[in-house]
Amino acid sequence: MQEDLRVAVVVGSTREGRVGGDVGGWFVRCAAARAGVVVDVVDLAEFAIPVCYPAAPTEAMARFARRIAAAEAYVVVTPEYNRSFPASLKQAIDCAYDEWRAKPVGFVSYGYRAAGRYAVEQLRGVFTELHTATVRDAVCLDLLEFDSTNTDRYAHAVSTLLDELVWWGLALRDGRRARPYCA
Repeated sequence: MQEDLRVAVVVGSTREGRVGGDVGGWFVRCAAARAGVVVDVVDLAEFAIPVCYPAAPTEAMARFARRIAAAEAYVVVTPEYNRSFPASLKQAIDCAYDEWRAKPVGFVSYGYRAAGRYAVEQLRGVFTELHTATVRDAVCLDLLEFDSTNTDRYAHAVSTLLDELVWWGLALRDGRRARPYCA
């Protein structure tokens, strides 16, 4: 029997009054119904990652990197701010490096009009540089239409994202076990 895939859901907004916690919670509830997946919520609001990096990592930075290292796949929940993603998310992403490598990343974005698609577009480039495999399909939520109690509307998008993430997660897990990744 195959062991469950460990998926970290990274909630990328730390802004006061954010909806990121609600969107992240909604996605986690959807993902929890998926067999073969164990979810770890990594909410950046719970980490005091400094704006200016110190010479040595702080305990919060090291704790974040350990959580990233323990995961085998990621779903990044991000708002769209000015056609990009929040600085808090970039600061956190940069706290880890090798920990991200050879693992898949999926995206749940939210915003208005473009539903966070520009943030995802920017994040794909960042995660490519970290040697991850970003999955093709994302869950993009227009906050004018989003209702966290109506999961049926987004069920297909969530299922597709998880299908791709699990496939890549298991394939890359097998690959890392057979041959360490080096670049």
